[in-house]
Amino acid sequence: MSFAELGLSDKVQQAVASAGYTEPTPIQAQAIPHVLSRRDVLGIAQTGTGKTAAFTLPMLTLLESGRARARMPRTLILEPTRELAAQVEDNFDKYGINHRLSVALLIGGVSFGDQDAKITRGVDVLIATPGRLLDHFERGKLLLTGVELLVIDEADRMLDMGFIPDIERIVKLVPFTRQTLFFSATMPPEIQRLADAFLHNPVKVEVARAASTASTITQRLVATGREDYEKRETLRDLIRGATDLQNAIVFCNRKRDVAVLHRSLQNHGFSAVALHGDMDQHARMAALDSFRTGETPLLVASDVAARGLDIPAVSHVFNYDVPHHAEDYVHRIGRTGRAGRSGQSFTLVGPGDEKSLAAIEKLIGQPIEWQGPTLAERPPSEGSSRRRGARGEERSRGRKVKVRSSERSRGPSEERREEAPAPRAAQAPREEQQSRRPRQDRGERFADRSHQGRSRRDDDGDEKVIGLGDHVPAFLMRPVLAKKAK
Repeated sequence: MSFAELGLSDKVQQAVASAGYTEPTPIQAQAIPHVLSRRDVLGIAQTGTGKTAAFTLPMLTLLESGRARARMPRTLILEPTRELAAQVEDNFDKYGINHRLSVALLIGGVSFGDQDAKITRGVDVLIATPGRLLDHFERGKLLLTGVELLVIDEADRMLDMGFIPDIERIVKLVPFTRQTLFFSATMPPEIQRLADAFLHNPVKVEVARAASTASTITQRLVATGREDYEKRETLRDLIRGATDLQNAIVFCNRKRDVAVLHRSLQNHGFSAVALHGDMDQHARMAALDSFRTGETPLLVASDVAARGLDIPAVSHVFNYDVPHHAEDYVHRIGRTGRAGRSGQSFTLVGPGDEKSLAAIEKLIGQPIEWQGPTLAERPPSEGSSRRRGARGEERSRGRKVKVRSSERSRGPSEERREEAPAPRAAQAPREEQQSRRPRQDRGERFADRSHQGRSRRDDDGDEKVIGLGDHVPAFLMRPVLAKKAK
């Protein structure tokens, strides 16, 4: 089947041919005719199968007739992240080269004034994240009563990010007679409930089993130790030993780990950039551009990069952490093996990850092969045990020193309350030694801490202060004038 058989306009077909595409993907071939016939569509397909073009191409055809009005967009596309929204805008720029359509992007990190100016002139396509869209609506800068077509993309990601209440509010603001396209890679019960509420007699297009992985991806598990330095060493060995590695995305569960791992890779001579939700929009786009152009071969990212980003030539994906949610595994490794290309994914599994791994294998319906020894077969690292023992001894020694130093700055009653009981034979020599030690010497030993403003209550050598001492305010020194008795 070719794009000419799908009913797209000549302008769209020319743009697709200019982009180098000749045959539609299964999700495009099945969804586009229903979108052109104004039917609601529920699209379920694994990531990397071309869902974005499945609604972008027919929208361009439908928008050829009509015109935009001020502050009233004709179509609305909701995306969970800024990167996905910007990517959809790029698709309209690429496939809409023969159209004179106005496209506006409402995302965080960009000036409200610039976005308001675009909306005021009128837009045919409005691409937005839910939060920023509602911000504009509450300011009175946007009307949604003219929306003819609503697209909810990456609905399962919306659920994970807590956007569902915002989505439900937005759906109430658009006309009831709109056409709705609902796309998701997985279909948990909550997403099914939303689809039933938002769609009217939809056509269900499912080109792959929900939560399945592409057959072009070679998946492997790699056993590693519990400590972070062991995981970082294992990752570096995998990157160095990976065959045909052109570029790779390294996924972490936490934003803090992204920053730590990024610095570690750079310190070991790897060229890498970081991407996580706490970065400003300019830095996020700069990191993605550096990775897309091949200037930087390694991208260390949180799950903000796991959904829908179109980077077609990613050769490897490394899961530095086993994802807590099994669906995230499908999206992460879906960054490689896209558009029929082959890809490789490696997941580092340490002690404590067994439950998450079992959930992943249950979701995808197949066991994942181990590279090297399994987690149960992997011998414990002698270096890690020695280092853990040394660290534990240092921590315990540090606690002892801290207790002893604090004992000297507390009263006897506090010492008895906080100090663990010890044998009488061990206590006697120390008590005798402390009783022979002059209290003034003990105070001088901690004289370097006087700048911290700590008072030494056990320093009985000082004279006791009566009242305010030498620091009596002047107004208190004035004589008291007694009233004369009548």
